[in-house]
Amino acid sequence: MWRITLYQRPFLFSYFLVTNVLSHIKTNRDIHDQVKDLYGIEVSADMVSKITDKIIPQINEWKNRPLEPVYPFIFLDAIHYKVREDGQIKNKAAYVVLGVTLDGFKDILGIWIGETESSKFWLGVLNDLKNRGVEDVLIFSVDGLTGLKEAIQAAYPNAEIQRCIIHQLRNSFKYVSYKDLREFANDFKEVYKAVNEEEGYHKTTRFRHLSVPARLDR
Repeated sequence: MWRITLYQRPFLFSYFLVTNVLSHIKTNRDIHDQVKDLYGIEVSADMVSKITDKIIPQINEWKNRPLEPVYPFIFLDAIHYKVREDGQIKNKAAYVVLGVTLDGFKDILGIWIGETESSKFWLGVLNDLKNRGVEDVLIFSVDGLTGLKEAIQAAYPNAEIQRCIIHQLRNSFKYVSYKDLREFANDFKEVYKAVNEEEGYHKTTRFRHLSVPARLDR
């Protein structure tokens, strides 16, 4: 059993409280049970309550803070995890929205918890961004989450939608024989490592005419 030191406990409690608040799980018993199951330590209801009272206002302030009016890039992805809720272990997904400002700084704009993906869910996420001040997004980088493309087109019709490079690469693997996967991936990486449009064009042309025909699993 992993022994939790005195100095690790504040971090541990903060982690679980943030996760549970974002998941809309507000039962102190669930937090108590989850910490006990995973780490074998007892947390009193009074301690959970005190920490909750301290951290919830900070989380809500962060969730509702004003955002920049324009983001050149916004990335959306999901982190899957398990959480105890109503005495049961359930699968959850934390959908993370990361924005890149005009100054080039990265900022997590929000984290939304859901069990299913749909256009309605994503439209709620995007409308929340709009309500917090995001007027325009140049490019959304996404991985094909269900309903997301339709929601983006409704909320930000002028934005470009770019499929995540890693998912493009993984999707292309099903057309390539196993023995050629490593070389195919290396050739593909040369394309998106291009430093400018001209270099990218030449590398893409080379990739299409040399690498793709040679590696396709026919």
